[in-house]
Amino acid sequence: MEKIVVVVEEVEVARTALQWALQNILRCGDVVTLLHVYPSRNKKKLRRLRLKGFQLALSFRDICHAFPNTKTEIVVTEGEQDGRRIAAVVREIGASTLVLGLHDRSFLYRLISPQNNSIRNLDCKVLAVKDPTSLTSRSIPIQWSSTKMDFSQIEISMLR
Repeated sequence: MEKIVVVVEEVEVARTALQWALQNILRCGDVVTLLHVYPSRNKKKLRRLRLKGFQLALSFRDICHAFPNTKTEIVVTEGEQDGRRIAAVVREIGASTLVLGLHDRSFLYRLISPQNNSIRNLDCKVLAVKDPTSLTSRSIPIQWSSTKMDFSQIEISMLR
């Protein structure tokens, strides 16, 4: 049984990444955890942000229902935009794979910066699904030999 974490964001490429993962890496008995991290900047809006994140995760869960034998969990948590909370949840769950949609504002660009040590012990595969119609032209440079991470950037042409 594999534990797969899918990052839930309000961008279409995140849904595309989930669909790609369900079609290409999910096996019977695997657990898919839909993870949404909302910012903790404004204390007055926390409840609304948490509810909005949960509703977004539920819409992703609806995609999972099209695949039989999919065990789906939802985690909505407060955190920062640089991805440290996502990395902590991935380690806590013991995930074997982290799936995310790669876009211009993706946390992954900040997560792999040399100043951020949280990625060094992620200890799982990272699959970044990139929609070629997006404006993202950056590639992800992985430069550390001490990083315990298997990274793949997947570019798809059309998924529907």
